[in-house]
Amino acid sequence: MTDRRREGWVFEDANLTPKERRRLRKEMRESATNVRTKTNKAETRLPLPSTPRWGDGMKNHGWWNLLPMDVPPHRATTRDLAAIYPFVADSGIGTKGPILGVDLNADSLFCFSPWDAYNDESERGTLSTNILVMGAYRAGKSGTVKCLVSRSFAWGYQAVVPSDSKGEWVALANNVGGKVISLGGPGAYRLNPLDRGPVRSETTDVEDDMIVHQRRITTLVQLLEMTNAAHSLTAAEHSVAVLALNLAIQATDDRPTLREVHRQLGHIITDDSLDVERKPREAAEDVRLLLNRFISGDLSGMFEDESTVEFDQDAPIVVVDTSELFQRSELVAQIAQVCTTSWVQAVISDRNSRRKRYVIREEGWRDMTSVQALQMYQQWLKLSRYYGVSNIVILHKMGDLDAVGREGSQERALAYSVVQDIENKFIFRVNHQEEKNLATKLNMPDSHIQVARRLRKGDFLAYVGRFAYVVDCFSTSTPEEFELFKTDDAMMSDRDVPGTTPDPAPLALDELWPAPIEDATDEWLAAVPAHNEGAS
Repeated sequence: MTDRRREGWVFEDANLTPKERRRLRKEMRESATNVRTKTNKAETRLPLPSTPRWGDGMKNHGWWNLLPMDVPPHRATTRDLAAIYPFVADSGIGTKGPILGVDLNADSLFCFSPWDAYNDESERGTLSTNILVMGAYRAGKSGTVKCLVSRSFAWGYQAVVPSDSKGEWVALANNVGGKVISLGGPGAYRLNPLDRGPVRSETTDVEDDMIVHQRRITTLVQLLEMTNAAHSLTAAEHSVAVLALNLAIQATDDRPTLREVHRQLGHIITDDSLDVERKPREAAEDVRLLLNRFISGDLSGMFEDESTVEFDQDAPIVVVDTSELFQRSELVAQIAQVCTTSWVQAVISDRNSRRKRYVIREEGWRDMTSVQALQMYQQWLKLSRYYGVSNIVILHKMGDLDAVGREGSQERALAYSVVQDIENKFIFRVNHQEEKNLATKLNMPDSHIQVARRLRKGDFLAYVGRFAYVVDCFSTSTPEEFELFKTDDAMMSDRDVPGTTPDPAPLALDELWPAPIEDATDEWLAAVPAHNEGAS
């Protein structure tokens, strides 16, 4: 319609009717024909005028083209455009819950509470309170979880660590006035994995008895299978174990222990008056031998009798310290974690307590040693909302679950299924070996995997519901928190270790600069006149 190299752009009123627009364009073409004249070569070298040669002008509410608008196109990637347009950013997760760090995408504080996120009915909400924490060594997993837990004390949340295998939560518990239950060392406590726990007032006695009885059977069978080399009980062994448990419940007025179950197995073997079939009676000998480890073996003194400690409902954090057990064997540590977890679940599975709790499962794969353990684990994750619990499962990598069972086994498939069902995930820096597992097991996009490979210590990818965030936790940490949460003291310099020679302190600048010789100078100046007088 117009030659914008010579005459520029023409703007039309948006309120014109089609008939008025056609009439205006016809007048423009006629005007363009009238103004075109033949010019010589000298005139063509003159600069073009910056104002249009036609148009209604401002008198008719039109527009004047004062400057040419021929802007060359620019091509860029979305990464560059994000920097050109800094106002394009995420709105953030919100301000509900304790501060956990800084949202690097929204440049705002990242506040997180699994219960507030669950109650959030907006698109930022989530459908679960459980959290999967995964990352390589020295990525900042423990420090971040401790920041979340310690800052949640002000909200009235309680934290429970069923098995502190490294003893790194003890310092936090002692600092905030929590409860520490030590196992395996001198003067250690004793826990009964068959404890009944509190009575649930909202359920009938029959329903409560069924729940408690099923948990006791699952715990007992799980312990027997862990101590059995075959890792599975026969039908006869399972039947006689349940029978011995029922007899122990009757004999102790609903306060069974592993020692009493062991004693009832002996009665089944020797007492012919009991109506027991031949195969279960023969299997009772094998089951009783398996329980010998808890009565007189390497696990004695910890789980065979009634508990010598009670769960502190008012403490901000309760830690079961099992670090001493790792000096015995890996199997002992696994069995201890099963027993302590069962005891904790028995005492906190009370919906009427109205207490929101974090349950931190360090080395979470140790709770998945058998099909029964996995099924109980899965059930506990599903009931977390019912009991007001947020399970925090900590893993180093998805490959940790390969230790649960053989490749293609039911145990390994169920373990991966349990972890994949956890909706909220905190993914820290991962090694390149984990890229395939993140893509296939957790269905993470490739762009997110590459971000996880470059994360710094304390940074993590937070998946909360349908949204993902890049969070820097340590940017909001205080020096006191760093000192309390650090877990690599053994790798630090030994200058602070008692009994070692400290490094020499750096020299001050005054010590490096030579001291002035004031006395010698004064003596030299005083000696000059006397010498001159003698010479004269």
